[in-house]
Amino acid sequence: MGYVVAALLGYVLGSIPVALLVARRHGVDLRRTGDGNPGAWNALEQLGGRRALPAFLGDGAKGLVAGLAGLALAGWWGAFAGVAGAMAGHALPLFAGFRGGKAVMTFAGGAFALAPLAAAICLALCAAVSVAKEFRWGARVGVFAFPVVQLATDPVVHVMATGALMTLIGGLFLLRR
Repeated sequence: MGYVVAALLGYVLGSIPVALLVARRHGVDLRRTGDGNPGAWNALEQLGGRRALPAFLGDGAKGLVAGLAGLALAGWWGAFAGVAGAMAGHALPLFAGFRGGKAVMTFAGGAFALAPLAAAICLALCAAVSVAKEFRWGARVGVFAFPVVQLATDPVVHVMATGALMTLIGGLFLLRR
């Protein structure tokens, strides 16, 4: 039962359209500008780094809070259910007409609940690449390196679950098209 509660709680948290709210505060409708994606990345492109930072933090916080709640309710697999629910809520939000973002930042935030050491290493990697090149490359390197780094810090079955979450990102993206 804890897994179901974690997933439902995650879905409700994920459904909060943080990036849309942040952009609206600055007079921008993300659905009508840029790539039309109501997520943190489009907010970055439309608002700039400083004004989009709350969208990145908020989208990540949805995954982190859902993961921590799931962890408290049902252990690591509850955390996984919470993060998966938050990602689904972000992509198909109850509070935004089921038109959401790609859930990458929600996954990134949830990674801190699922594998804190691996997530911290990837955040440092993201920062280093961002300084050396640019943020768009740092973010990609940080996200895609996560399962590789996680292999060194966590059980293989957890890495397999991470692969399932990353596959969920792709599946939700295809569903939205």
